Parts: sequence; C-alpha cells; structure tokens
Amino acid sequence: MKKTLLLQRLDEIGKVLEKRGDVLALFGLGSVGIETDRIDEYSDLDFFVIVTPGNKQRYIDHLDWLEETYPLAYHFKNSDLGHKILFEDGIYGEFAIFEESELESALYTGGRMVWKQPSYTNEDILTGKAVIPSLKSSSIDYVIGEALTNIYVGLGRYARGEKLSALRFIESYPIDGLLSVMHILEPEVDYFPDAFGNERRVEKRFPEFSSVLSGMLQGYDKIPESAIHLLNYLEEIYPINPRMSSEIRALAEHCRK
Repeated sequence: MKKTLLLQRLDEIGKVLEKRGDVLALFGLGSVGIETDRIDEYSDLDFFVIVTPGNKQRYIDHLDWLEETYPLAYHFKNSDLGHKILFEDGIYGEFAIFEESELESALYTGGRMVWKQPSYTNEDILTGKAVIPSLKSSSIDYVIGEALTNIYVGLGRYARGEKLSALRFIESYPIDGLLSVMHILEPEVDYFPDAFGNERRVEKRFPEFSSVLSGMLQGYDKIPESAIHLLNYLEEIYPINPRMSSEIRALAEHCRK
C-alpha cells in the first residue's frame, strides 16, 4: 500500500539522518505531513531537513544520505534549497534543506515531525511563520471583468492565428480568476484546501463548478467553443454587459468558421 511505503520511507530517511551529528530534525509536509488521511496511490514525499549551521550545502550537493536510505534513479536540483527525486522503487519526492533560522522566511503551512534529535525541543518549526499571500479574492466585479475582456482578446488572437496565446487567455487566465472567488460563488466542501494552488482538489471542493469545467476547457482545437461555454457560465452567475456578450458571441462564431 502506497501510504505505508511513503511513511516508511520517511522513517527510514530519519534513521539515516539520526546517525549524523549535524542534523536537527526531519519533518514531512502535505500528504505526508499533517494531512496523511488524503494519501493515495499517487501521493509523493515532501519534506524538510533541518541541519546545524554551516552544513546546509553539504546535504544539498551530496545525496549520499538519500542513497543510503534507498538507491536513487533520478534527481534534479530544482532550487537552491533542494531536489526533486525518484527512488529506484518508484517513490517520488521533493525536499529542501534549511538551517533553523531560515524557516522564519520559508513558505509552508505546517508539518509533522518525523524525527528529531532528542535534545532538540523547538517544535515551533512545524508551523510556518512567513505570511503566505492569499489566493482568494473578494472582488467578483474585477474577476468577471477580467474574464470577459480576456475572452474577447483571446478570440481576436485566435482569429489572427495565435492559438496558443488564445488558449491561455480563454482557458487559463479566466479560470484562475474564477477559482479565486469560487468560495463566494459556491459553498466550499472542506477537503484539504491548498494555500499554494486553488486548482488543487477543486473537483471535491467545488463539485458544481467542476461539473461544467470540461465545456470551458476543450483544448487547442476548440478554443471558440470553450469561449462560448465560459461566457454561458459567466452569464449564469453575473449580469453580463449585453454588448460585450454579443461581441464575444459574434467573434467566436467568426473564429469557428
């Protein structure tokens, strides 16, 4: 079972780190942190390692501590703080290395202590201190206005052959905007919201909106159709300016021809 394997792998990493005198703690984040109830067959490892001052770079540059835990099939240094990794048995993960003082400015919501030195007592590190910018908005007017004008501009770009740009203006930017106010438009199901991505678990958090998403996201070859479905949805939730609506419909029909 994936849950058992993931949690066991983290414990094994902790046992390897325990043998080294320059590591203070290891804690898991996300589904291997305080949200273990949502682990499924597609979950991965996300963890922080806290080291004593002056030893951070050694753990970033040399992954022998992970190889000692289980052989690595692949690793990629995705930031100055750590790597994305794939173990030989298919377990995927991401990690970052910190000195304790650096956690004050690190963006994370909370974690679960997997291992720590017995003498280390600072459990406060499990709660992120830095302010995470909110992904939510309270201005439906702004979001709808942006969505309408993005659809219009996107269809114009589609008409001149700029289909990739049109895709983003119609199937990306307006959806991001709607997600930022979805908590106002639809009762949110309490299912592990993510402070870093409104799109995470949206299917369970906002089932009504999710049920109509496929019509708005028909892809590269059906961008005008996506635009019409998106406009239809906007008209259901907000009093849309009639002239903008007619201009968009006319332009979408022109693009379809």
